Amino acid sequence: MKLEIDGKGVEAEKGKTILEVAKGIGIDIPTLCYHPALEPFGACRLCSVEIEKRGRKKIVTACNYPVEDGLTVNTKSPEVIEIRKMLLELLLARCPAEGRIQGLAQEYGVVKPRFKLEDERCILCGLCTRVCEELVGVSAINVISRGVERAVGTPYKELSDDCIGCGSCALVCPTEAIKREKNIYPTTEEDIREIEDKYLEGARDEELGVYCLLTAGKASMDGQDGGMVTSLLISGIKNKFFDAALVVQRREGYKAEAIVVEDVDGISHASGTKYLRVPMMSKLESALRAGKRRIAVVGTPCEVRAVRKLQQQWDLEQEFPGTEITILGLFCFESFDYEGLKEETKRKFGIDLDKAEKTQITRGKYIVTADGKDYSCDVSEFENVVREGCSFCDDFVSRLADISIGSVGSPDGYSTMIVRSERGKKLLDATEFMQGEVDKLEITKLIRFKKKRADRNFAKVLEGVEAQENKLLTKKYLRQGSH
Repeated sequence: MKLEIDGKGVEAEKGKTILEVAKGIGIDIPTLCYHPALEPFGACRLCSVEIEKRGRKKIVTACNYPVEDGLTVNTKSPEVIEIRKMLLELLLARCPAEGRIQGLAQEYGVVKPRFKLEDERCILCGLCTRVCEELVGVSAINVISRGVERAVGTPYKELSDDCIGCGSCALVCPTEAIKREKNIYPTTEEDIREIEDKYLEGARDEELGVYCLLTAGKASMDGQDGGMVTSLLISGIKNKFFDAALVVQRREGYKAEAIVVEDVDGISHASGTKYLRVPMMSKLESALRAGKRRIAVVGTPCEVRAVRKLQQQWDLEQEFPGTEITILGLFCFESFDYEGLKEETKRKFGIDLDKAEKTQITRGKYIVTADGKDYSCDVSEFENVVREGCSFCDDFVSRLADISIGSVGSPDGYSTMIVRSERGKKLLDATEFMQGEVDKLEITKLIRFKKKRADRNFAKVLEGVEAQENKLLTKKYLRQGSH
């Protein structure tokens, strides 16, 4: 179909938006809520343009208005410029300290808003909520409340048990708003480096992260993968490194829940790996508010990120004086949906997962033990029941934990342990175990595979972000050149 944009004739495919077509011929239309990988939303209205068809003119948002044959579009009419100036004046009044808003306001000659200045960061563009829902598939945040109380946040503004800390929301946010949220855990590369510098010590390895010791261990007590997680927790309780531990234990059937235990019996009862994502952060907060201060947390990479981000954001030592958290991070390639895993296990093996004695994933195999017999298949056969968001996680070895533990890279019956902090080293030194060798290459293969998968998914997020950054840099250099 043929149309005209700012006096230029152009041909466009059906289904394309005005914004996409204009961008294709080098016409710049400002946006704040647009991302090419997300459904157009039209929240910020900055992409407003004037269209004319059959002699009638009206203002529409270019990001979600489809092109039509014979359409005439004006992206810089006096009416359009006035609308953008008013919108930017309102945004500048709402978020006067935000650089992105300041830059756009300056571009349109808006220096000082006539309205009362606020101290907000969020412009309610919805990019963070949409990327979390549409691409990552987690929906940890959404728009809450109405009117002047409208905001972005978690349900009831409580700590999120769903956020996986992937950082997608922080990447697409046009301001600093989402990075300041305390109820979710967007962990960027800068955050990771800051957390490593503050809590970890040792050499920085490209694949394994920061660590000071890599070893395999087998405890004298029975347990999955050498029983090292259970032994470390028991040692920590007995030697008073911590007074309580946040662990995951099975309840009804295979279903699991996070609980706080304070003794050896509680730790022993929770032994064994559960390949499910369970709510943990709300339980950690409840424990802190109940007066627990020296706590060990056992979690997967996304849960480890959440705890570290909580330490970074809340400054737990200030809010809860005396807080000491020891993190035991588990190796994790992905976790599963309970109902889906149960259904697939029944279909493949004829076994009720709720009655299984043990489940294990090792060397690419999913193994279920029931009535003393092992049933197994390739874990790849369970791809359709993997939890949302796992494909956006690039951390296999819980890089931010005090000690990372898993079966990959160690002999049968042993656990691989990556010690990453002085706290972790003291805990390991106080624990009795038989030492073994580690095949680092076996671990790095899975690390690279998981990171490659995450990078492939993040490419969709970064595409729009990098395009926007390039546009801003171009404008910056053009302004400098004109001066």
